[in-house]
Amino acid sequence: MAAALGGAWTVAGHDVVIGGRNQGRAEQTARRIGAAGHGSLVNAAGHGDVILVAVPAAEAPQLVGSLAGSLAGRTVIDCTNSLVPTSDGPMLNTGGTTPVARQLAGAAPDAHVVKAFNLCHVSIWTLRPPTFEGVPLAVPYCADHAEAAAATETLISSIGCTPAPCGGLERAAYLEATAALAIGLWWAGQQPRTAFPLPAEAPPR
Repeated sequence: MAAALGGAWTVAGHDVVIGGRNQGRAEQTARRIGAAGHGSLVNAAGHGDVILVAVPAAEAPQLVGSLAGSLAGRTVIDCTNSLVPTSDGPMLNTGGTTPVARQLAGAAPDAHVVKAFNLCHVSIWTLRPPTFEGVPLAVPYCADHAEAAAATETLISSIGCTPAPCGGLERAAYLEATAALAIGLWWAGQQPRTAFPLPAEAPPR
């Protein structure tokens, strides 16, 4: 996700710095996508107005907590999904009660956490732009902070997608549950979008 979204934002003209626990991998990713630079996690956390957390969901709260000072006052986008495979399909590892985004907000209380970019496979973010059947991809997001919401909408729009605000961070649990449902349908060979027809497409009563 760091490479896919970072690459899309770099192409869109944003100043992107890749931070990583492994400096070699961070440098490799930055060079591959043409990012402005690379460095440590602290370097990346202190670089821009918006920080994308692109690590496994189980590691994200502790990582964000360790960077809380650097993240204060910044928009922190959580694109993670905490899923475990089961015989019935992927299930939320959080139990569906405390979303990962809320955990990150607790770990860095002075940051402005946003849940976004968690519903699509990483390959979708490599499309320029992500358009399907002539319609730009909608990107749902949840945010409590007005400036963080505006910054997220700017990033969404800049890569040719349509922002889809879904309420405050308390509703992030619904986005994470939707990811579990959609991924389960994809794994079963189904098309999730066919389950959501437009009301306008229904015949009048």
